[in-house]
Amino acid sequence: MTNKLNLNNLTKSEEDYLKALFQLLIEDGATKVGNNQLAEYLKVSPASTNNMVKKLKTKGYVVSEKYGKLDLTEEGKPIAVRLIRKHRLWETFLCNYLNFTWDEVHDVAEQLEHIKSQKLIDELDRFMDFPQKDPHGEIIPNADGEYFVLPKITLSSLEEGDTCQLVAVNDGSVTFLKYVSEIGLALSSEIKIVEIREFDKSIRIEFNNAIETVTKKFADNVFVKKLV
Repeated sequence: MTNKLNLNNLTKSEEDYLKALFQLLIEDGATKVGNNQLAEYLKVSPASTNNMVKKLKTKGYVVSEKYGKLDLTEEGKPIAVRLIRKHRLWETFLCNYLNFTWDEVHDVAEQLEHIKSQKLIDELDRFMDFPQKDPHGEIIPNADGEYFVLPKITLSSLEEGDTCQLVAVNDGSVTFLKYVSEIGLALSSEIKIVEIREFDKSIRIEFNNAIETVTKKFADNVFVKKLV
């Protein structure tokens, strides 16, 4: 990651908006992100979002395209990637070295990602021997800002009889992550689709010699790799 990024002129809130916009556009694959969608994602008012977007546009980090679609500029995108890198490195450190569980690390990493010291982050990365994935299975951008999103399919997209391996989960909900742990699932768990119920699309899954029924909402938030 280049050291020429001017991060000192950004507040914590401004950084949060840049990261959120990047996650909606790149990670969630949204074809269009407007002010209202960004506000909903961040759980803030549309008025606050309108004011913040104006500030970020003035600073040259965000642009409005045709029909009100928001996008990051070439200056805004690397800042967002840098924040995601820091967040995922801190999550990994907390989980692997400080006895935090994967449902506890997100909120703490949200605070730590705003530390400005580039040396601290690079040394943290080196200390952990340059991990490539965070505790939720998400790719950690490297120090050069190289970033890519693994192709993912959801558990809900599979059919009865399919077998898959859990590769990542939604890291935004503490209650969701706790539930994943409570039923005994973890990254790399092998899952078989036993039954998909027509009424509510709930799914009976088999893993670790146990059978569990999960909701469609749950299955929409679990990312898997289909096994042959």
